Amino acid sequence: MHPTMVSRILGLFLMIFSLTLLIPIVVSVIYEEHAGQAFFLAFAITFSIGMLMWLPFSRESIELRTRDGFTITVLFWVVLGLTGTLPLMLVEEVHLSFSDALFESISGITTTGATVMTGLDHMPKSILYYRQQLHFLGGIGIVVIAVAIMPMLGIGGMQLYRAEMVGPAKETKMTPRIAETAKALFAIYLLMNIVCTLAYWLAGMTFFDALTHSFSTVATGGFANYDASIGYFENQWIVGICVFFMIASSMSFGLHYFTWVRGTLHHYWRNPENKTFLVTLLSGCIIVSGYLFLTRTYGLEMSLSHGIFQLVSLMTTTGFVTTNFSEWPTFVPFYLLVMSFFGGCVGSTTGGVKMGRMLIMTKQVFREVSRLVHPNGVFSLKIRNWAVPTRVTDAVWAFFGVYLGVYYMIVLLLLASGLDYVTAWSATAGALNNMGPGLGDVAAHFGEVNAFAKWVLSAAMILGRLEIFTVLVLFTPMFWRR
Repeated sequence: MHPTMVSRILGLFLMIFSLTLLIPIVVSVIYEEHAGQAFFLAFAITFSIGMLMWLPFSRESIELRTRDGFTITVLFWVVLGLTGTLPLMLVEEVHLSFSDALFESISGITTTGATVMTGLDHMPKSILYYRQQLHFLGGIGIVVIAVAIMPMLGIGGMQLYRAEMVGPAKETKMTPRIAETAKALFAIYLLMNIVCTLAYWLAGMTFFDALTHSFSTVATGGFANYDASIGYFENQWIVGICVFFMIASSMSFGLHYFTWVRGTLHHYWRNPENKTFLVTLLSGCIIVSGYLFLTRTYGLEMSLSHGIFQLVSLMTTTGFVTTNFSEWPTFVPFYLLVMSFFGGCVGSTTGGVKMGRMLIMTKQVFREVSRLVHPNGVFSLKIRNWAVPTRVTDAVWAFFGVYLGVYYMIVLLLLASGLDYVTAWSATAGALNNMGPGLGDVAAHFGEVNAFAKWVLSAAMILGRLEIFTVLVLFTPMFWRR
């Protein structure tokens, strides 16, 4: 590992991130608030830390290795979470404790959407914008965005890209150069935010609400500007737009890229992972809406409206709500949380295990059943025309096993902190799946959870965002051997 290069790149990233803290100052001025000084102080502190990390090694020029990429990726999310707490602690109207500010900051940048804040309806606009901006930056992955400028610095960026995008994707990049890949991803992401903003605005939101909610929708984050979340607007057009963009953002951005280049939509259905995602999503909507109607929780229209929205929101790990789903018949809330484990497609902004892994595991289960029936048969595992290598299937099952192991370790830690089982189980699902809301004591918000549990859940959010192995590899002796 090259500590000097790690320090240089982390310092550069922090200086870039500090510049985004200037935008809430403009928002503060527009809405005649007093939070501008706090944001400027946060900018000055963050920029200074970044400068101190970057300046001593600014002339270093060493090619990054894989271990450097993993180290930078993990450390950056941790460092960003720490520095992201500054505005939340310094703004007088918010003035969160360090534990609460860290939880809120990491929840924003990992696009989890779990919150410890209440009274959002009366919060300064600059703080509301800042929370949503964290979603915007985290959605595409700050590391993936930043590698677009790496070639100009003479630093190889592929190691960072691979560390950030660790899913079982067949192709590691969409264009020959990593910088072009990052630019293409960012352009698509930005365009989706612009279109979503315009759609929300035309549907009846104010421009400020439309802009900020587009950040959390496309990032599948879930932060809202009101305690009632999307339910505050009571507008079916807004609900429909939200559902559309949550689904679109849960598809692989690689598919969106092919649409951009080739101008065709047929590959959305031809792609096996995307097809599985859409079928699973549709089946879930039918189950939830049907159950709400058959149990007479709502009439047909409201069963469809609430059922479809909540299933899409939680399965895509966005976390918006239109009503308190924790009060629904017991089966439905737990079913919704289970669906959050599926998540969206590999290469999307969602959390969870991802549909690509689920598809591979399902096909392997059927292959093993076929082998039991025909012991002498030869069965290959194929996804469309791609013969899945044994190394990939082994990695997927290893990931799933570690995922469950980490999940229940976190549940046990939360139980040890004094939380009840329903709260601990659902809070872990909300954090590790980067989904947000839970049940029990965290149904509305996480503000009443003890400080130890918030630290554990903050770590869980980073583990979920970086898909566990990226973090765990740093704790293996083999990683540090020369």
